[in-house]
Amino acid sequence: MFVLGFILDGLAAVISMILTILYWLILARALISWVSPDPYNPIVRFLRQATDPILEPIRRVLMPLTYKIHIDLSTIVAFFLIVFLQRSVVGILFTLARQLK
Repeated sequence: MFVLGFILDGLAAVISMILTILYWLILARALISWVSPDPYNPIVRFLRQATDPILEPIRRVLMPLTYKIHIDLSTIVAFFLIVFLQRSVVGILFTLARQLK
């Protein structure tokens, strides 16, 4: 069973890294959006391509709520989801891996 513990430990570490990278990409996109960036800039295009698959479904769900206030809350919701996943899913995987070692 200790092999499964090490596999779960590695899986939890990889998921945690992916979520952290995603957090920083969304933060960079939010900060860049404040300065009206050139849409053809390669960095801006990369940030949009990397974060749109996460932000677009959130926007579709929040559209009825944010229609009247004209504020995009998808970034904030994405941050909450990332922190929730890091604390819950990754935490559970690390705890389970520790018990199996």
